Amino acid sequence: MDNFAKIREFVVENFLFGDGEALKYDTSFMEEGIIDSTGILELVFFIEETFGFSVEDDELIPENMDSLQNIARFIDRKQKLNSAKGA
Repeated sequence: MDNFAKIREFVVENFLFGDGEALKYDTSFMEEGIIDSTGILELVFFIEETFGFSVEDDELIPENMDSLQNIARFIDRKQKLNSAKGA
């Protein structure tokens, strides 16, 4: 399962209660009322546990966390950065 699929599954199961039919790649979580501030913390914990890196406070911005697309891009950037550091 790729990063996008893992994130989508988590959001659908935990915030949409299994009904992810209307959830698009670029659906804004905040604008659509899908995830509130407490939900963002749950999402961050999931990301950290699943992908093995920390999300810094300054990374908690809509450009990183407000849609499946934004989160997938954020995770890809973090993984590439961590790989570069480890190489």
